[in-house]
Amino acid sequence: MRLRYAIRSIAQMLSLCSLTIIIPSTSQSLAAERQPDLPAWLNAYVGEGDGQIARPILQRARALYMQKIGEGKVRNPCYFAMDATRPNNPADGKSAGRFYIVCEATQTFRVVSSGHGSGRDLKGVVDFGNGRMCARNFGNAMDSNLTTGGSYVTEETKTTFKGYYRVSQTKDAAFLRTFVQFDGVGETANARARAIGGHAAAKVAGICMKKDPQSPYANRDGYVPLGKLVEYAGGRSDGCTSWSASDANQIISMVKDNPTTLYIYPESSDIKAVAKAVAAGRSPAQSGLYWNEPCLKEIGTPKFWPKETLEPIIAQYKNDHPAPPPRPIPICDQQ
Repeated sequence: MRLRYAIRSIAQMLSLCSLTIIIPSTSQSLAAERQPDLPAWLNAYVGEGDGQIARPILQRARALYMQKIGEGKVRNPCYFAMDATRPNNPADGKSAGRFYIVCEATQTFRVVSSGHGSGRDLKGVVDFGNGRMCARNFGNAMDSNLTTGGSYVTEETKTTFKGYYRVSQTKDAAFLRTFVQFDGVGETANARARAIGGHAAAKVAGICMKKDPQSPYANRDGYVPLGKLVEYAGGRSDGCTSWSASDANQIISMVKDNPTTLYIYPESSDIKAVAKAVAAGRSPAQSGLYWNEPCLKEIGTPKFWPKETLEPIIAQYKNDHPAPPPRPIPICDQQ
């Protein structure tokens, strides 16, 4: 009897211990899976249609913002997100919205256009270039011109003179472009070294040198660059986040001396998971993943190029194909 009682007592103790271990573990698991509810007004913008943001992107962007707010790194009432899997140009030729401005304090949500990294085609070696509409290739290698998904914080701004452009037959205007530096962590940690940031999708092209010694931007010989202002909001970038001139002015004014967060989707883990699903004949949605469906049909399988793989290839290509000496910029025809 005593032995039977002792065995029963030990069994009961083991059962209680099991309950003690299992219950907290289950509670912690449920707590980890339970995402903070989105505000009702913001939840209305969640989706994959025009003017909407995919739920995982918004959740990650919001989590990054809340984290930096909690760390005291950010006080800006707004934060940004970008879905680089969406098309840049829809069928009607207008620039598609895939860059999101979220201001929860004022309950405002805005979608604007943004370019993606062009990548490069190293002829005869490797092609990691992207088309104008959809990005297939992503990566964080120096000189790759690729977009890198992940977490960023906006930092200082720098305004640079890019040249004059003609606004009438008798008047020229100086084009000053402001660049917002991004800082990142993990795979985006080399954003500063890569000069990755945000700016207006505009440049002065077709430059000649015009005699204008009175200009504050004249060189030592009294010449200034003069060309044509070209906007490429529907085009590609060198890996930076580029916006239309009007959108850039608004965004830059929001972050000047008041940093905020930017989350860009997809990260390398997302790209690899989607590629694995496609290789297995499954859609991303069937695997609980996200990728813009029209762009996935266009690109086939996305690919992430890590810097450890791509940088040596780019460096060797540079050695094998040295840049030609720069040509002198022609003098403008004086009219």
